[in-house]
Amino acid sequence: MQAADERRISRRNRILRNAAIILSERGTLLQCTLLDLSRSGARLSLASTYKIAEAFELTLDNSRTRRKCRVMWRTSTQLGITFEQPGS
Repeated sequence: MQAADERRISRRNRILRNAAIILSERGTLLQCTLLDLSRSGARLSLASTYKIAEAFELTLDNSRTRRKCRVMWRTSTQLGITFEQPGS
């Protein structure tokens, strides 16, 4: 993708880190891998994106903190997400 096609608000940094999607209020977790990260969003890799809701919470630190997210795009094994409140 050329720079003119870039639509992200902030630059993403490549990263390889464990994360988890919080599937329910009871704290059920779906493990995933964080592939890149920025203040405004991230790209996640997981076994399957089937049945992943359009909005969910993500934790990067074993559920100590949660970030509300919205799916911007998806493939069968990856999600592009935006954070509802960008981090600092």
